[in-house]
Formats: sequence, structure tokens, C-alpha cells
Amino acid sequence: MRLAFCGNDNASAYNISAGVLRNVCFVDALNLVPHVFLLFITFPILFIGWGSQSSKVQIHHNTWLHFPGHNLRWILTFTLLFVHVCEIAEGIVSDTQMKSRHLHLFLPAIIGFVAATVSIVYYHNIETSNFPKLLLALFLYWIMAFVTKTIKLVRYCQDGVPFSQLRFCITGIMVILYGLLMAVEINVIRVRRYVFFMNPQKVKPPEDLQDLGVRFLQPFVNLLSKATYWWMNTLIISAHKKPVDLKAIGKLPIAMRALTNYVCLKEAYEEQKKKVADQPNRSPSIWLAMYSAFGRPILLSSTFRYLADLLGFAGPLCISGIVQGFQDTSNNTNATGKLKDPSNSYLSSEEFLRNVYVLAVLLFLALILQRTFLQASYYVTTETGINLRGALLAMIYNKILRLSTSNLSMGEMTLGQINNLVAIETNQLMWFLFLCPNLWAMPVQIIMGVILLYNLLGMSALVGAAVIVLLAPIQYFIATKLAEAQKSTLDYSTERLKKTNEILKGIKLLKLYAWEHIFCTSVEETRMKELTSLKTFALHTSLSIFMNAAIPIAAVLATFVTYAYTNVKPLQPAQAFASLSLFHILVTPLFLLSTVVRFAVKAIISVQKLNEFLLSDEIGDDSWRGGDSSVAYESCKKHTGLHTKAINRRQPLRYQLESYEQPSRRQTRPVEIDDIAIKVTNGYFSWGSGLATLSNINIRIPTGQMTMIVGQVGCGKSSLLLAILGEMQTLEGKVHWSNVNETEPSFEASRRNRYSVAYAAQKPWLLNATVEENIIFGSPFNKQRYKAVTDACSLQPDIDLLPFGDQTEIGERGINLSGGQRQRICVARALYQNTNIVFLDDPFSALDIHLSDHLMQEGILKFLQEDKRTLVLVTHKLQYLPHADWIIAMKDGMVLREGTLKDIQTKDTELYEHWKTLMNRQDQELEKDMEADQTTLERKTLRRAMYPRESKAQLEDEDEEEEEEEDEDDNMSTVLRLRTKMPWKTCWRYLTSGGFFLLFLMIFSKLLKHSVIVAIDYWLATWTSMDNGNELRNADDVKSTKKTYHVAVFSILSGAGIVLCLITSLTVEWMGLTAAKNLHHNLLNKIILGPIRFFDTTPLGLILNRFSADTNIIDQHIPPTLESLTRSTLLCLSAIGMISYATPWFLVALVPLGIAFYFIQKYFRVASKDLQELDDSTQLPLLCHFSETAEGLTTIRAFGHEARFKQRMLELTDTNNIAYLFLSAANRWLEVRTDYLGACIVLTAAVTSITEGPNSGFVGLGLLYALTITNYLNWVVRNLADLEVQMGAVKKVHSFLNMESENYEGYLDPSQVPKDWPQEGEIKIENLCVRYENNLKPVLKHVKAYIKPGQKVGICGRTGSGKSSLSLAFFRMVDIFDGRIVIDGIDISKLPLHTLRSRLSIILQDPILFSGSIRFNLDPECKCTDDRLWEALEIAQLKNMVKSLPGGLDAVVTEGGENFSVGQRQLFCLARAFVRKSSILIMDEATASIDMATENILQKVVMTAFADRTVVTIAHRVHTILTADLVIVMKRGNILEYDTPENLLSQEDGIFASFVRADM
Repeated sequence: MRLAFCGNDNASAYNISAGVLRNVCFVDALNLVPHVFLLFITFPILFIGWGSQSSKVQIHHNTWLHFPGHNLRWILTFTLLFVHVCEIAEGIVSDTQMKSRHLHLFLPAIIGFVAATVSIVYYHNIETSNFPKLLLALFLYWIMAFVTKTIKLVRYCQDGVPFSQLRFCITGIMVILYGLLMAVEINVIRVRRYVFFMNPQKVKPPEDLQDLGVRFLQPFVNLLSKATYWWMNTLIISAHKKPVDLKAIGKLPIAMRALTNYVCLKEAYEEQKKKVADQPNRSPSIWLAMYSAFGRPILLSSTFRYLADLLGFAGPLCISGIVQGFQDTSNNTNATGKLKDPSNSYLSSEEFLRNVYVLAVLLFLALILQRTFLQASYYVTTETGINLRGALLAMIYNKILRLSTSNLSMGEMTLGQINNLVAIETNQLMWFLFLCPNLWAMPVQIIMGVILLYNLLGMSALVGAAVIVLLAPIQYFIATKLAEAQKSTLDYSTERLKKTNEILKGIKLLKLYAWEHIFCTSVEETRMKELTSLKTFALHTSLSIFMNAAIPIAAVLATFVTYAYTNVKPLQPAQAFASLSLFHILVTPLFLLSTVVRFAVKAIISVQKLNEFLLSDEIGDDSWRGGDSSVAYESCKKHTGLHTKAINRRQPLRYQLESYEQPSRRQTRPVEIDDIAIKVTNGYFSWGSGLATLSNINIRIPTGQMTMIVGQVGCGKSSLLLAILGEMQTLEGKVHWSNVNETEPSFEASRRNRYSVAYAAQKPWLLNATVEENIIFGSPFNKQRYKAVTDACSLQPDIDLLPFGDQTEIGERGINLSGGQRQRICVARALYQNTNIVFLDDPFSALDIHLSDHLMQEGILKFLQEDKRTLVLVTHKLQYLPHADWIIAMKDGMVLREGTLKDIQTKDTELYEHWKTLMNRQDQELEKDMEADQTTLERKTLRRAMYPRESKAQLEDEDEEEEEEEDEDDNMSTVLRLRTKMPWKTCWRYLTSGGFFLLFLMIFSKLLKHSVIVAIDYWLATWTSMDNGNELRNADDVKSTKKTYHVAVFSILSGAGIVLCLITSLTVEWMGLTAAKNLHHNLLNKIILGPIRFFDTTPLGLILNRFSADTNIIDQHIPPTLESLTRSTLLCLSAIGMISYATPWFLVALVPLGIAFYFIQKYFRVASKDLQELDDSTQLPLLCHFSETAEGLTTIRAFGHEARFKQRMLELTDTNNIAYLFLSAANRWLEVRTDYLGACIVLTAAVTSITEGPNSGFVGLGLLYALTITNYLNWVVRNLADLEVQMGAVKKVHSFLNMESENYEGYLDPSQVPKDWPQEGEIKIENLCVRYENNLKPVLKHVKAYIKPGQKVGICGRTGSGKSSLSLAFFRMVDIFDGRIVIDGIDISKLPLHTLRSRLSIILQDPILFSGSIRFNLDPECKCTDDRLWEALEIAQLKNMVKSLPGGLDAVVTEGGENFSVGQRQLFCLARAFVRKSSILIMDEATASIDMATENILQKVVMTAFADRTVVTIAHRVHTILTADLVIVMKRGNILEYDTPENLLSQEDGIFASFVRADM
């Protein structure tokens, strides 16, 4: 058949007698002209442009601009393309009904489609290169197209073509579209004035795009890229080459920054406050504030959501149409349709929509649109949620900075509550926002679904719907139960963590006393409770999964059975599969509804908590130094680029502040004499209780002098400082801050501002930052000054010990410093600041005598006095009183005396004498105390903690794969391979740790369940296909038996399916629980039995993380992920299998789709893992910053650094938000791609089954399954990515499980050791060599010694001489690789460890107590009688104190024994050693951390109570061992001197003698 443009079966085709325009064919040809014109004009421009500027495609984003009407143009073009597709389809369908080909019916439409596509590509390129003159071509094209289409429309009207004809409608719509596009083009000309105007408009790209740091381009790209996240491709592909870091994701765009959103929300909240200002009992509504700030995007998202939901119903309708059409064609094959007459070749819409292929294409387009809208809705809510969270965090932070101190100290607002607000409540609200479009979208979806079902199946549809609706409340009930179970699990796991933490902190003691097992069982008990609540959690989870899977089966069963018995007509495949598909749609919202409702309830509670917090008391603004806060955010708003600089520099901001202060207050400023810096008159101050803590305060603090505040503990010294700083409530009276004398000559002083204060609190407060940042604290760095300060505080030796010097991170997450080191850093911070007034609150409390003296001389007398700074010093060390220029003595919240020391000496002799006696006592202590004990000790512990780390650096790189056997070439390719590889090995380890039986059961039941579900649908297909056709003529009874048979099989299968759903969901959870139980049990036992070296070298936080975060993941997150992954994978596989079974050709089309899918998941998994890690790692600093601020509030406010901290908080929030935003954008990227793949699968399945399908039932089945694939494809990838991240936890736990344990078994059986060994306490050390690990140098070399029973032995030597190692060798805590220790005739290396350690006693240098009762601390094994315990306490001089406690022996000991002083704790340790009546006692520097008085007690006790026992004392103060029977002096692991102290002292040049001389 020859091709002809107008067809060759119609003679009148080329006839133009009635006028050219009356000829249909000519009008169609005319329509080609504009399209061809556009193609000819734009192609050269596009190609020349691309050729000359090859970078055009990857144009740098700083030149992106959107012309006006940008989005409208894209929407109109897409609509135009859709109409073109309809036109092509209509033309082709009409053409098939002609005798010969009529090209004019569809060729112009095809060319039009190409032209429309070219127009948008052309536009996009012009826009990126910002060259609007070229838009003229498009303008001409729209005009021409508009004209030609109008001619065609007019021609149809003249012919009287009725409106119901499809071609008429299409032409009309096109005229409108071309007209609108023409209008858009005119608008661009109007706004940009690029042509016909003299001066074209100059336009700059948006601010964000000029900043190359912004990499999040979603708001700036064009509509197509927005909808498909095309701009994410570069990031996701680059993740494959190198890990995504913070630099790769850049900064947040301005509109999404926390500051921008904070300003929005704050304004809205202030509005609400104004509204309720006159009603005292109503509180402002945060809901309304959130709505007015973020309402618009939520509405937009809801609109998208509605559109998506409505388009979702296209699936079932198209299925019904396709199956029906397929059935009709197969039934009517014999009656051939008659061909139409070419002159009347118009199709009506109904005929057009009856075409099966048309329906398949429509289904494909509907799916693509629905998915795009759905993802758009998700994205908008995510972005809004993130914005809201940023705003809320900023609001909370601002409030924290204004909280009144009494609120925090009186416990109305605990740190825990604040942390919860930040970590939990803001996230609850964010999640609620994510889910809230569901709240109003779901009811609509449900109602629509029920109506459609009713149309398909009549009354029986309502039965099925009723089943779903009745079962929904059960879902809700399960969801609430789940939340409860989760909460109780959390409580138990917190308790378990507390216990684990105590074990790890006191592990050395536990091992030395052989108590590991007692503590281990207590952790195991808590773990059992936790597992019990985890069991209920797992049960409810599996029930909820079961309900989700079983409800649709039950509903379908009820519906079809009812239908079969109530309707005369048999069930048609079209009805059956359309209604099946509808049921699938209906179940989702019902399943989600319970979650959404639960989140809504949580959100309401969160908002209440937030409101309470935002309305709580704030600090008064009455101090002269106030007014900071008014500027902080203003200045940030004005110049976002510069604010950090403006904040800490001295003058500019302070002068701004001056101008901000209310003028009324300025006049009352007292004109005082210049030498008084601060004056308090008639002051009564309280901590918010209304009772005055400080009363009748009248004091002066002289400028440039040192004022000391002294008095007993608890007399209000610290409170006085805080009152001056304005932290307390002023009941009456005034605090005057006077001006600095302006005429001071020194330049330094004039640079300082007047009210600047540096403050060191009593309890040291450190930032999580480097040492240097902690000292500088936001001031400019000045090397000399920094050096002077660190020297004055003698920090240099400590800094030298740290691994990275003063660049080492300290604070909660960094290295733990001792109290004294922390205090010195805080004092250094106060000294370094260039301020006028320095407040030091008891800076000497944690320092030993040398450091205090050094600090006093160098730091205070030299450094501060030279600078002429005013110093206020609170102290207990009365020996420094002579240095003071002014003394304030306090008692019981009142000022007792004030004046110089001379004044007090003359006026109040009694007080002076009292001070003198105290000073004498302190001086005596000084003489005894001359070795720089405490500091060296602190440094020693620090060194011990620091240096062993290198050897264990490998442990921290657990991310190295275990496959060491592969040759380790560390080039990029292997690293990349590891990054893209799923950790299958770890997965297998996890699965097998639950036991092989459960694993087999899980796999078997899963496979069985999915086979049954497929069988149900297969049966439905055969049943519905058989009932139509020729059986209608059969007898009724045959039919009814047939029906009964079908229904029975269907019911049995459905029942089996429901039962199997329950079994599988239970087995998965059960397996997960068993695995979690085993992993934790093994981990705990492994760690507790680990060698002590492991604990010295592995940071405590690292071990604790295994027990907290990783265990939590294994407990709660892996099982549901695993369940979801297996379910979605099996669903997809069974679907593909089913479609291929129905139409084998489908497999051919599947190959390219499969390849695409493989690459998408491969790229996504890597990027997602990195982004998830980024999200986690940026969250921690944010939370820490909040808790840090809340702890150091007084310090921050005293320094006046609020603005700097706010700035830091905004940066941290933005960093976390950008990571989260990219993570959710990556998820959208994935989902859009898998959804489009799913749509392609549906299209291929539809087309293949229409052409090849065996019968209509199978066509329906294939389509139904193809639709489910679209839902589950992205879940497969998401779950894979999640599982990969979660398997990291299993891997980390496993890395600890491969650790060496201590060798607990001895050569001797415990029964062979005499009951009362060691009875005598005789010790022989023969040629002993000891090292910490077999790859390290020995610490003891060939040590020989003999200790007689009952001897008192002292061992001394410098730090690192091996004294402590020797004490550890007695307990075999270190590796004895040569020589031996024999105690009472038994070689200790032959004994079981437990026996050996339980028979010796030791007192360690750092006293360790555990939380529990005093009884538990003395005797955890519960072996002793109360009398014995009291006796021990009496010996340790603790009996009276313990008696006075409530509960006596059962009195509570808090965590770490914090409720006792260090000295008391050390005495408890002594009592503990005494309770264990061992004949050998080892004291390892036990007196290091106690004062002289306590030490004397200890010495006496040891001499009397342990008179008949062998005591080995390792001493750091030599005078403590002068009374010993034998002294051993060690150096570098060798014994240098070994004799009685008298003999050693007589050797003048001996080491011991020199030690003693140094100590005098």
C-alpha cells in the first residue's frame, strides 16, 4: 500500500474547489509550517552554541537566572506535550480504521511534539546563559502556531463538527495553550525589556548562587530538574569516587537557614503573645505561630498530595478498562469491525478511551505524574520540617541564654529537660510536620476508594470496606502499645548503661578484687528485664506487620465470597482485579493513620512542653552590664557576613550597646569617686525563692586592686559574686558599676571596655574544644600573652603530655582531664581575657600547694597587678590574706567585716586571731606537703591514659574490612570496592547468631507465605476467566457446584495466607531477639574478661558506644529493616515471576530495566551511607553545644559572650540541617527513579500482556502485580541502604569479640589450694620480668626480693620507675614472661586467676565506689556479718559518720561515690580491704589524694589493724615509709637500693636519702 499524505482512497482529498482553507488536508499541512520553522531556526543556534561553548551544559551555577513566568512556561509546555501525545494517538487510532494510510492525521502532531520539546530545551539553554534576545524566535513560533491552529478550529466550526468529537476538543485546547505561551513570552519582553525597548533590564542571579559554597540547588533549578532531582546526579555519582564530606554538601541557602526561619517564627510568636497579653490565664499558641510562619508550604504540599492521591485511582480504573477491552476483543474476534469512510473520520472520546493501547499509555503517564506529585509533596514537607526545626532550636537556645539561674539550680528546669527539648521535642514536631499532610489526605483517599469499590461490586464492596475499617482501631491499639513498650525498654537500657559504665570505670578494682562476675550478673539481670520488654515490643511489631499483610487478604476474601453468593452474574476479571488493586490502595492510609494519630498526640504534648519552657522565668535586666541581648540578633540580621567579627571586638559593639540602653537608666548612673569599680548598697538578693540568701550587703570593690572574699563554707561568697554579676534576683538595693577612670595613661586600659568581666566559676566549665580555644575563649590570639598565662597557671607540662599539645580536644567528648587541670584552664581563661575586672571563685580548691603558690605569685600578683586589673578573689587559703588590698569577710549571708588587713587587725582582734591560728595550721601542712604530689599524680594518670593509645590505634579503625588476607594495596580501587560492597559476611554472622533453626524457619515460612499469596491471586484469575464464556448455557446445579468449589479453594488459600503472615512476622522478630541476646551476652563477657591493658588503651567512650548505640541498633532497628527488606524483595520477585509466567516476552524488556535498577541502587547506597553518617556526626556537636551552654550559663553571661554562642549554635544547626536535607533529597532522588522504572515496568507489562496474553484474567493479574512493583522497588533499595548502615553496628561488636581474654584457668584446681592460703604472707620474688604486652619493652627487669611474713615494706621511686607495675604483678594483671612470684610456697602463675585475686587485698590510688549501699561497697559478695563490717568501718574511723547516715550500712552511695569527700572515699576503700581478711595488703599510692589529717589516721590504722599482716606500700611521699621495716628503691624497672630505712638514710649519697631530703 502506497503512502500518501492525504491518503489515496479518497478522490476529493486534493480538491480545492471549495476554497483552499476548506480542504482538511491542506489545513493539516499548514499546521506543519510553524513547527518546521522553529526546528530550522533553533537547531543551528543550539549546535553552534554547544560547539563554541562546550561548557554550556555544565554551566557554573552562578549564572542561573529564571525569566519571569518560568514555572508557568514549564507547566504549559508539559501540558502541550501531553495534548500532542493525545493528538498523535487519536490520529493513529483514526488511521487504523481507514482503508489506506492517512499521514496528515498524525504526522503534523508528531512534528509538533518534537518542536515543543525543542522549544523547552532551547529556552532552558537561553536561560542558563542569560541571553534573552534569542527568545524572539520562540515568540514568533508561538504566534504562528496560534494562528494556524485557530484557522483549523474555525474550519471545524464551519463544518459543524460536534463538540463531543475528540479532534475538536484537542484543537481547542491547543489554541488556548499556544495563546497562553504567547502571553508568557510577551510578559518576559515586558519585564526584561530585551527588545523594542531602549534600556534592557540588568538582572543579577539570586544571592545564594553568587556564593559558590551553596551546593543545595533544589530551589534554583528548573521545574523538570526540581521534579526529578536531576541536579543531585553529580553528588551521588561523585560519592562513588570519594566519600561525601561537609565540604561537598556546602552551605544552606539563605531561605533555609535557622536565622531566617527563627526571625519568621519569633515574629509570629510575638504576635500570639500580643493577642493573649490582656488574658492572664491563656498562653500564646505555638500552633498558630507555626501555622502563620510555615502555613503556605504545608498547603502546597497538601495540594500535591491530593493530586497524587487522585491520580492513584487511575491505576484500578485503567486495569478495569484494559481487561474489559481485552475480553471484548477476544470475544468479538469473529465479528470484524467495519472500516470507516474517510470523509467522516472523527472519533468520539468514548471510542478513543476504549482502545486498550491508549489506556496502557494513559496508565503509564498517570503513574509518572502521580509519583512526581507524591515525591514533590514529601520534599516540601521535609524542607518545611527542617526549617521549623531550625527555628525552634534557635528559639530554645535564645531562651536558654535568658533563663534565670535559680531556675536551673532549684531544679525547675533540669539539664535533662533542656536536652530532651532539643533532642526529642523538636524532632517530634518535625516528624509531625512530615506526616501532617496525611491527616487530611487520608480520609479523602478512603472515601474515594469506597465509592469506586461500590461502583464496581455493589453492596458486597461495603463488606470488605467494613472489614478494613473495623480492623483499623486494632492497629491503633497496637501502635500505642508499641510506644509504651519502647518507653519501658528505654528505661531498662538506661539503667543497664549506667551499670555498664560503672563496671568500665572501676574495671581495675573489679579485676583486682575478683568481683567481675558479681557485677556482670547484675548487668545481665537488667538486660533480661530489658529483653522482656523488648519481647513485648517485638510481639507488637510483628502483630502490626501481620495486620498490615493480613487485612487486605481478609477484606478481599469477605468481598468476593459475598459477591459470589449475592449476585447472579458471575464475577468478571475486570471487576475482580480493579477491586483488588483498590483494596491495596485502601490499606496503606489505614495502616499509616494509626502512626499519624500517634505522632499528632506526641506533637501536642511536645508543644505544651515547649510553651512551658518558653514562658519560664528569665533573668532580670537590671544589671548595668545588661543590654547585650538586645543587639545580638539585630547585628546578625544586618550583616550576616560580618557578624562574628563584630561581636567580640572590644569597642564597636559596646558603644552600640551604650546607645541601645534605655535613656531613662542612663541618668541615674552614680557619679562616684573613680577608685571604686563596683559598689553594692543595701543589697538583699535571693535565688528566686523569695527568701534572701544574702542580706544587708554594703560593700565596695576598689578599682585596680585585689579584693579577697573569705568566710566559711556556705556563707555566701560565691553567691555574692553572682549577685554582682546580676545572676540573682535583687529583692532590694542596687549594684553600681562605675566608669573606669578615663584619664588612665596605659593604652591597654583604654582599649578595654568598662563593664567587661572575666569570671572563673567554682566548678570548672570547659567547652568541647581544643585547650587553646578554651583559654582564648573568642578573644584574638596573642602569642606572648598566651604563653605568659599558661606559664602562670603551670599548664605547660600538662599540655606537653596531651597527644596534640594545646590543639587536643578536651571536654565531654575529648580527653578527660582531672579536676585540677580543668580548674587551671578555667583560671587561665579568666586571666587571658583583656578585661577590667576579674572574678575568681575559689581558684585554688582543686590545686595542691605548689600550684596555688605559683598561681598566686605569677598569675595574680604579677600578671594581673601589672595590668592594673581589678581582681575579686574568693578563697579558703588564708595564708594569702597579706597580699590582699581589701578584704571582705562573710558569715551566714551577711558581711562580717570589710577593710584592709590592718583595719581588721586593729578593729576586730578576735577575728584576726582566729585567722592566725588557721593560717598556722595551713602552714604546717605546707611543710609536710612539699613534694608536688597531686599535680605529678594527675599528669601521671594523664600520661597513662594517653601514651598507650598508639599501639591500639588499629582498634579504632574498625572500618577496615576483616579481609586482611587480600593483599593490602591501599590504592583507590580497593577502597572504592569496599565502599560499594554490601557487608554480606557481617550479615551472615548476624543471621547465624540467632541460631540456624530460626534462620531456616524464617526463610522457609517467608517463601511459603509468598507462594500462598501468589496462589490466591492466581486462583482468582482462573476462577474469573472460567466463569465467563460458554458456560452460561449450562444447567444451574453444575454452576453452583463450580461456584462452591471455587469459593472453598479461595477461602482455604486465604486462611492459610493469613496464618502464614502471622508466623513469618513472629519468626523474624524472634530471630532478631535471639541474635540481640546472644551478641550482647558475648560482648559483655568478652569485655569483662579482657586484659587490663585493653582498658588502658581503648577510650571508655568507644567501649560504651558498643553497649549503647550499637546494641540499640541490633535490638530495635535491624529486625524491622530485615523484615521489610525480605518482604519487599520477595514481593517484587514474585510479581516479576507472575508477569513473566503470563507473558514470557516481558522478560526481554526486563533486561534493560534490571540494569538501570542495579546502577541506581549501587550509586544510591554509597551516597546514602555517607549522608547518613554526616547527619549522625553533625547531630552530636549540636546537642553537646546546647548542654554545654546550659551548664556554663553563668560564665557565658559574665563574659558577655551570648552573641558568639548564638552564632555557633546557628552554624551547628545549619550544618546538621544541610546534611539532613541532602539525605532526604537523596531519598527523593532514589524514589523518583525507582518509581519511573516501575512505571516503565507497568507499561511493558501492559503492552506485552495485551499482545500476547492467554486470557483476560492473566492480563489483569499481570497488571495488578506490575502496579505493586512500583510501590515496593524503592523500599528494596532504601532497606538495603539502611541494613548496610545498621550492619556496621554488628561489625563493631564483632571486632571486640575477637579480642584476647585473660587466662583465667590455672594449672591447679581451686580445690587443691588450701582454704586459708596465704596464711603467713611470705613473698619471694625471683628474677621477675614483666611487660604490659608481648610487643612492648619490659617494665620490670630481673627483680629479686624477699619479704618476710608480717613485714611492712615501702617501695619508692620516681614516676615511671615500675612501682605500680610491681603491685600489678602480684595479681597477674600484667604479662610475667620470666621469673616468678612465690607466695607461701605456691607459684602464683599456677593458680586460677579468680582464686589468686580473691585472696589478696589492695588499696588503689584513686578511690572507687559503686552506686548502691555502703554494705554492697564493702562486701558485694554478701559473705560477712554486720559486726565484721562495723569493725572495719571503726578501724577506718568511719563508724560515727556511717551511723549518722539514714539507713546506716544500707545508706545510699551515689554514682562514683560523689556524696562523700575524696578522703572519706579513700577510707571506705581501706575498710573494704580490711573486710577481706587477707594476710597480704598492697597499698598503691593510697594516700595521694587525701589531706594530711586523714593520712595520719590511715598510717595509724595500717600499723595497728594490720600489725600481723604483710603490707607493701607504694609511696609517693617518702615520709610515709620512714617507719617501714624494709625499703625498696626502684628506677627504670630495676631495684637500686634494698635495706632498712635507717641503713639507707645513713648512706649520704644514696637515692633514698636524697628523696628524704627533698621531702623535708
